[in-house]
Amino acid sequence: MRDFQRPGRSTAYAERGMVATSHPQATLAGLDVLRAGGNAVDAAIAAAAVLCIAEPHMTGVGGDVFALYAPASGGVVALNGSGRAPLAATPERFAALGVAVAGADSVHAVTVPGAVDAWCRLHADHGSLPLDLLLEPAVALAEEGCLVQPRVARDWAVHAARLAHRPATRALLLPGGRAPREGDRFRNPALGTTLRRIARHGRAGFYEGPVLDDLLATLRGLGGLHSAEDFAAQRCDYVTPIATDYRGHTVYECPPNGQGLAALMLLNTLAGTPADAAEASDEDRVHWLAEATKLVYAERDALIGDPRFTMVPVAARLSPAYADGLRARIAPDLSLPDPPPPCEPHRDTICLSVVDRDRNAVSFINSLFDSFGSAIVAPDSGVLLHCRGRAFRLTPGHPNSVAPGKRPLHTIIPGMVCRDGRAVMPFGVMGGQYQAVGHAQFLMDTLGRGLDLQEAVERPRSFVEDGVLRLETGFAPPLLEALRGRGHRAEWAAAPIGGAQAVRIDHERGLLCGASDPRKDGLALGW
Repeated sequence: MRDFQRPGRSTAYAERGMVATSHPQATLAGLDVLRAGGNAVDAAIAAAAVLCIAEPHMTGVGGDVFALYAPASGGVVALNGSGRAPLAATPERFAALGVAVAGADSVHAVTVPGAVDAWCRLHADHGSLPLDLLLEPAVALAEEGCLVQPRVARDWAVHAARLAHRPATRALLLPGGRAPREGDRFRNPALGTTLRRIARHGRAGFYEGPVLDDLLATLRGLGGLHSAEDFAAQRCDYVTPIATDYRGHTVYECPPNGQGLAALMLLNTLAGTPADAAEASDEDRVHWLAEATKLVYAERDALIGDPRFTMVPVAARLSPAYADGLRARIAPDLSLPDPPPPCEPHRDTICLSVVDRDRNAVSFINSLFDSFGSAIVAPDSGVLLHCRGRAFRLTPGHPNSVAPGKRPLHTIIPGMVCRDGRAVMPFGVMGGQYQAVGHAQFLMDTLGRGLDLQEAVERPRSFVEDGVLRLETGFAPPLLEALRGRGHRAEWAAAPIGGAQAVRIDHERGLLCGASDPRKDGLALGW
């Protein structure tokens, strides 16, 4: 039980359904769907659609989706809804155009958005309520406006200067010439019309017709290589999830091109180390996690790409022998040399977790990659496009090099924990490159240390990136110098590290426990 004299949240408890998201309006939309008789997939789609308006810097129909779905009947279904590079995108073409790096604001960072196709596929295969009903709350918010919450306002202000460069982006996202403040009402009526088209026509409402025309006109007008054929070819894929065992549970992740492999490698590497002990000090936990991260992320960046184009040795990297080898390279009291910088840094996305009355469970992530994605708005459709192609390497021969129709290495990774063949916890961690580390830290805190779900979500975080070990200020001040004594370039983080949502299923007691990260504006709520 938490200390009620210290500020914090309580874990939410319910019996018939639970939704945990990063925004109150999204949680309420998902819960309303459950109360109307919808299932977990229905609620996840409704909540994700609301977040396209409520957190426009984090997610949108112009982004990508990954999901893990655990039906009550057993098993785990993985959906890869990530988009692909245009068929005209090659390293040679980019070299001819003088493009050495596809930066966040570049039209060449825009891969074909996969989110809407993924929504429609999940709904057709696993949903129960009509799609137009699920999108109603998002349409209403887009047309009538959504009140800007405090964390959203903070992030908006940080990135306001970037939004001023293109007229359509400036008009939509800097209303009145400035970033909306907390409590202001943000509207995107054009997106409301687009959502109505999707509700009426399914994926064709996005990948064909007026929306497609607007997207292509916008992208081609900026020099993009995109074509109608690229959008027509976009399809999500059901893929076989990958897994490892940890503390009597099976942890599932989506396979490459996502970085879920890195999360599982971290768990395997850290199992049995001082960081994995219930009584471990913060100094040991942070040190071992940082050192394992350096080793695993170097592997991630060297190996992971679209498996249709490159062989990723998943089984070998998840073997006990490989984990033993990585673990043996970690010095208990000394920092390793810094690895090469990872792929493009970013820290923004949304994740949500839902469990319904029948105990169907969903972990769902929808992302624009960077804050406000590419900052490219298609004006007639109100669609803000992501910049996921920024993660590609433009080096020929690299597993993650750009190629026609190829998917880039993806950071967004839903998570699902099962025990004895049944789902016990859908969860997700936001934070871009941090996500794989966040999965490992969260699971070590919940399954390893036995922390309360909300307590684990609120625990201070650390992340080593570009040679710097950043610590959230919730850690005790002496920790910084102690880690410097072990050779780390340790600093206090300038901003919160990531966010998380989770729902735990207590099958014995018939209860659902939900947690939402206070680093965001979120809410876990059940009935």
